[in-house]
Amino acid sequence: MEKLVNIPKLRFPEFEGEWEKKKLGEISDKIMYGMNSAAIEFDGENKYLRITDIDENSREFIPKPLVSPDGVIDEKYKLKSGDIVFTRTGASVGKTYLYKPNDGNLLFAGFLIKFSISHGDPYFIFTQTLKENYNKWVLKMSMRSGQPGLNAEECKELELSFPTLPEQQKIASFLNAVDEKLQAIKKNKSLLEQYKKGVMQKIFSQKIRFKDDDGREFPDWEEKKLGEIGSFQTSSIDKLTKENEKEVYLVNYMNVYRHESLNNETIKTFQIVTAKDSQIGSCNLNKGDILFTPSSETPDDIGHSVVIFEDLECAVFSYHLMRFRPSIAINILYSHYFCNIPSVLAQLTKLATGSTRFTISVKSFSSIEIKLPSLPEQTKIANFLSALDDKISHVQMQVERMELWKKGLLQQMFI
Repeated sequence: MEKLVNIPKLRFPEFEGEWEKKKLGEISDKIMYGMNSAAIEFDGENKYLRITDIDENSREFIPKPLVSPDGVIDEKYKLKSGDIVFTRTGASVGKTYLYKPNDGNLLFAGFLIKFSISHGDPYFIFTQTLKENYNKWVLKMSMRSGQPGLNAEECKELELSFPTLPEQQKIASFLNAVDEKLQAIKKNKSLLEQYKKGVMQKIFSQKIRFKDDDGREFPDWEEKKLGEIGSFQTSSIDKLTKENEKEVYLVNYMNVYRHESLNNETIKTFQIVTAKDSQIGSCNLNKGDILFTPSSETPDDIGHSVVIFEDLECAVFSYHLMRFRPSIAINILYSHYFCNIPSVLAQLTKLATGSTRFTISVKSFSSIEIKLPSLPEQTKIANFLSALDDKISHVQMQVERMELWKKGLLQQMFI
C-alpha cells in the first residue's frame, strides 16, 4: 500500500487523502496594488488601511490613528470578503491581513498588495501565513535585494497545500472559534486595564477615598515635592570593564524602560561591568529605591520607573538612569504606582528640556509635586491596585497559553 506523504499530523477523522500543492496566484482572480493617497482625518465612512494599521501580532486592523484617504474614493480599492492583503516593503514585509466586513469601508494603501481568493477558503489560506515556514519564505524572497520587499509576481509564487474545500472549511471554522475565544480573553484583559486606569485616576485625584478597618476617614493627603521626601542620585558607571575594579551587575536604561522585574535572580542575567568602590557605594540599589529614565527622544516618554523590592547584591545602575531613595516611610507597593499617574507624568513632560533628545535634571525631578496619603491609606491603595494587577497578569497568562496552543495547532493541522 502506497504511503501518503502530503498530509498533516493532526486531522479531523472524516477526511483522508493527500493535500494538493497550489500557488497563491492560481487561487486568486484579482491581484492589485493599493492606492497612493495621503492620509487625512477620518471622514466618518472610508477607512484607510496602511502598513502600520495591521497589528504585528494579532494581524487585526488596529488604526494608528484612524484616517481616510485623501481625494476621490475609487471603488476598486475597497476591500471585500475573501480579500487577503500582503505588506510589500519595510520592516514588516510579508505581514498579512484578512478583510473582515465588521471593519467597514476599508481602502488599502499603495505599499500593500491585495489578493482576492476565488478558489478555496480565505480564512484557511490566510491562516497558513501565520506559520513559521511562511516567515522563512518571506525572509528568503524579500532579502534578495538590498531593500527588503515583495512584489505581486513574487507573492503569486507562494506555494500552499490544500485539502478538499469541505476540509478547508472545517479547519477554518475550528480555528476561527479558537481565535474568537482568544479575542474574548484579550478583550477581558483590555477591560481590566481600562478599569484600572480609570480607578487610578479617581484614587489619585481623591475622588475615591479608602477608610480604615474601623470605617473611619484617613487624614488629608499632604502636598510634597519629591525632593522633600527623598533624594536623587545620578551615576557615572558605564558598560566598560577595567582592571583593578570590582565586577558588578549593571541595571541599564532598557531594563527600566521595559519595566522589568529587578531582583537578585533576574540581575544575574544582566551585563557584568566593573566599578570603583566609591561608585558602588553611591550607586547601589536597596529595597524601596525607585529607578527612573531621565531622558528620551520625546518629552512625553520620560519618567519610566521601576521599584526595587529587595536589596540587590553587587548591582548598580548606569549613567542613563536616575535613582530616587525615599527618606521617609513609603509603602513599597504604593511607590510602584504613585509615580505613574497623569499628574506626575505631565510635570515630567513639562520640565523636559532638549531638542533631538530630551532630559530631566536632578533639580527638576526634585521639584515634582505629589500628594501623599498617610501610610495606612497607602497600604490600602497599594493592596487594591496590586490585586487588580494580579488579575490582569492571570488573564495575560491565559492569553499566552492559548496563543502557544494555537501555534501548536497550526504546526500540526497544516503541512
